[in-house]
Amino acid sequence: MGIFESVQEQYERNKKAASGNKFASQDERMKKYFTTVLPKGVTDQTRRIRILPTKDGSSPFVEVYFHEIQVDGKWMKLYDPKQEGKRSPLNEVYQSLLDTGIESDKELAKNYRARKYYIVKVIDREHEDDGPKFWRFKHNSKSDGVLDKIFPIFKSRGDITDIINGRDLTLSLSIIKSGSGKEYTTISSIIPEDPSPLSTNEERLKSWIDDSLVWSDVYSKKSDDYLDIVANGETPKWDQNTNKWISSSQIEAMDDVAQQSEYISEDPQEEEDSDEDLPF
Repeated sequence: MGIFESVQEQYERNKKAASGNKFASQDERMKKYFTTVLPKGVTDQTRRIRILPTKDGSSPFVEVYFHEIQVDGKWMKLYDPKQEGKRSPLNEVYQSLLDTGIESDKELAKNYRARKYYIVKVIDREHEDDGPKFWRFKHNSKSDGVLDKIFPIFKSRGDITDIINGRDLTLSLSIIKSGSGKEYTTISSIIPEDPSPLSTNEERLKSWIDDSLVWSDVYSKKSDDYLDIVANGETPKWDQNTNKWISSSQIEAMDDVAQQSEYISEDPQEEEDSDEDLPF
């Protein structure tokens, strides 16, 4: 490796470290995210994936809790820090509403309850050049969710993550309407394909198996100040002057509009619709 390549490698490594993630751009990060949401205008589609094995033989389905809440009119999934033994502002609101004993508060508390999701590392067969991706889907208490469709395949067909004799999964997606008339994507079936190697290309196989990315590299964790602002019912904005999150009410209190445009910017990760599971 020459001097230029060495400096370039160091520069890119430190640049990514400074930005708080392992990706040089948002586009690069999005490539590590597998979605089952159908494009607008498409009513049905199939997608094929391969679930990657874990290095220690544990379940590939990682259980993670997120709060589903609207921020500035957009639905977001916010990681619940309680699962790390840390303070959770949204859980504090949830508990305080339950503690009043008032029925209307109990109903309101549901908006702040953390919900269980599963995250699994997969290969998107239609985009293998993107490498391993992460797929997040919700736990279903009615035993009719994604994991409920995949578990019987493990039970009847064996280890579908095996790199030699595992199986790809074909997901059948379709659009249905909720009781309110809103359309959303559902996975109607998951079909196992015939046994096959994960890859016949040894170099590609090794890169997939040795890939060091974990789900938290893709799905963001918001800071305490961000969660505090959301828990107070306000919209967080990033203040480039102080390098921290501030609330929408603080912005409104600013007298100098020019100062707002110079120092306040939208969070580039706040672009999630209610029917999309984006990694933010």
